[in-house]
Order: sequence, then C-alpha cells, then structure tokens
Amino acid sequence: MSFDSLADFLAMGRHGLYVWLSYGSALIVVLANVISVRSGRQRFFRQTRALARRGEISGTTAGSGDQTSEPI
Repeated sequence: MSFDSLADFLAMGRHGLYVWLSYGSALIVVLANVISVRSGRQRFFRQTRALARRGEISGTTAGSGDQTSEPI
C-alpha cells in the first residue's frame, strides 16, 4: 500500500484513528511494564541493602552449600 502524501499516511485509509490509538496504547503498556520492572528492581536492591546494613541478612550467596530450610 502506498500513500500519496503524509496526510494520507496518517489517515490510513480512514482507519487512522484506530491504528494510531492502537499503537499509542501498545506503547503505553510497554512503557508501563518497563517502568514497573525497573522500579521493582530498584526497590528490591534498596530493601536488600537496608537489611544488610541492619545485619538481618548474611553475605552468603545462593548455591554456596548453606541451606537452612528443609527440602520440599
């Protein structure tokens, strides 16, 4: 499909409103997901640092052989 002008492209054969609203809403959802993940990650690291400062968690890493919980 070719368009003769920019106005024709934006109108998308009289379906432009639907097309551009669809693209816009998809972009908003993707941006909301990215922001949510980034803020959750920052919150996790902030809480982990605060717990480490208070001494509530040790400096061991997962898989180091220290398992304090019972197996499932």
